[in-house]
Amino acid sequence: MPPPKKKKHPLEHFLAGGAAGLVETSVCHPLDTIKTRMQLRRNLPPVVGTIPVGGGRTMPATRSRAGIGRGVASGGVGLTGASFGPVEMARRIVAREGFTSLYKGLTAVYSGIVPKMALRFWSFEQFKDMLASPAALGPGQGAIFIAGLLSGLTEAVLVVTPAEVCKIRMQAQFHSMVDPRALACRKYTNVVQTALTIVREEGPSALYKGIVPTMLRQGCNQAANFTSYNYMKSRWEETSGKSLVHWQHLLLGGMSGGVGPTLNNPLDVVKTRLQRQVVEKGVAPKYSGLWQSMVVIAKEEGPMSLYKGLTPRLMRIMPGQAITFMTYEFVCEKLHDAGIFPPNTL
Repeated sequence: MPPPKKKKHPLEHFLAGGAAGLVETSVCHPLDTIKTRMQLRRNLPPVVGTIPVGGGRTMPATRSRAGIGRGVASGGVGLTGASFGPVEMARRIVAREGFTSLYKGLTAVYSGIVPKMALRFWSFEQFKDMLASPAALGPGQGAIFIAGLLSGLTEAVLVVTPAEVCKIRMQAQFHSMVDPRALACRKYTNVVQTALTIVREEGPSALYKGIVPTMLRQGCNQAANFTSYNYMKSRWEETSGKSLVHWQHLLLGGMSGGVGPTLNNPLDVVKTRLQRQVVEKGVAPKYSGLWQSMVVIAKEEGPMSLYKGLTPRLMRIMPGQAITFMTYEFVCEKLHDAGIFPPNTL
């Protein structure tokens, strides 16, 4: 027999979710910086010379334009160089900008992570209770999936999109964190100053750049995350007849965290490009929407470029979700033990 389910107090979701987000971000943020830098790196074909375009003018010729097969003409120069993995990216960031550069954008994440996680767990439980009623879907995996989807959409609109715009602008700055002169010249210094700068230069709507792929990403992630976690948790408890202990929450959280990112990485790449882009008045932006951006990236850099950053993203999200669920369950347990929120058995 599985243990009886316990209904948590709504405020408990805010406290436990916020604590989980704080712990998770403190541990995993460097991997997010590496992922962002990998997604911003453009792999264009190498220049192999020039070709005439009429009127006495020429243009740089890439391998594809020049009709060259394998090999590069003598003196060819790659516009961005060969792509490389997360370990090499981390090494370059540390070597050029200092170890603390891996924590760029952390203040933006902190400012968003507590309300995001609080909102995520609270809204998921509210949506689940509504959908699990006999008048709706009834209890089951369908209600959990839709509740996770709606939870992800809610957090994307209210918290995630503006926080990520600020975070990505700060992460994308290629300045040293150990050189005082570089620090003094940086454009974005902290989350509040970054948000104000963006609003002043580009308007308030700029804080919601990439909201469509962000909503799709967050909705997909949380639908897959909550569904897989709750399914594996219920099956484990049914088999063992006991409540899970901390290391089991850690394991199941990590496994559930890998499902969504594997499916929706192209959305994350597009979101990153849109949010990094600074739009100037009178100049058409390179990336203007979800599908247009995907087409441009795939055409210029190859279809696999839409999966840039997947490895560090999985390295970031899987342990992140493991820490999140374990911390969430741990804090809930301690709140119960302290008698602050005594659980109600369903």
